[in-house]
Amino acid sequence: MQYSREVEEMCCVAKGPKHDPAPIPEEGKWIAAKQITDISGFTHGIGWCAPQQGACKLTLNVKQGVIQEALVETIGCSGMTHSAAMAAEILPHKTILEALNTDLVCDAINTAMRELFLQIVYGRTQSAFSDDGLVVGAGLEDLGKGLRSQVGTMYGTAAKGVRYLEMAEGYVTRLALDEDNQVIGYEFVSLGKMTDFIKKGLEPNEAWQKAMGHYGRFDKEQGAVKYIDPRKE
Repeated sequence: MQYSREVEEMCCVAKGPKHDPAPIPEEGKWIAAKQITDISGFTHGIGWCAPQQGACKLTLNVKQGVIQEALVETIGCSGMTHSAAMAAEILPHKTILEALNTDLVCDAINTAMRELFLQIVYGRTQSAFSDDGLVVGAGLEDLGKGLRSQVGTMYGTAAKGVRYLEMAEGYVTRLALDEDNQVIGYEFVSLGKMTDFIKKGLEPNEAWQKAMGHYGRFDKEQGAVKYIDPRKE
């Protein structure tokens, strides 16, 4: 290590109290993190791309500084889905510092990684006070039994009002309107369940009917006077 002449000519002054890093909560312990391997945690974060036309929800499960599990969910950009496929392959096995400095293909995914890095190293994780943290595989719990992202897609205009297109339950097929033309319920198809039924041998039409459900006051006995297809009417 090289020193300037000014530093070399200085006399030594002893260092006083030792100020360690402030302990952070992680997986049921208080850790004064000094290196990447001291960091563990499970958390989510959101990132966005420069044009702000798409977003990424990233979920990471980090054990001793190494990413053991990654869930990458994207919306709004077709290219981003392919970037997510690459990122999900890139992220596991990397330390969080490596991942922060790795090109994860898409701006939104890179931004999400940055936001998660800050949460994890500051101890602001979902598993901060969970003894031994969450098991690898916990990231799939957000997806439910059908292993599909929970997506809400709604569209509305001043001229024609609102259209529900997709809810957490699934693809919306019909809206129920009351006598004032207000939405009071909807019909949906769980595409994950439908696909599982078809894989088990059910005919598509039967699987479609079996995966269908209603929410709200959908029946005529409950006040519905009209049904519309939100994509065509």
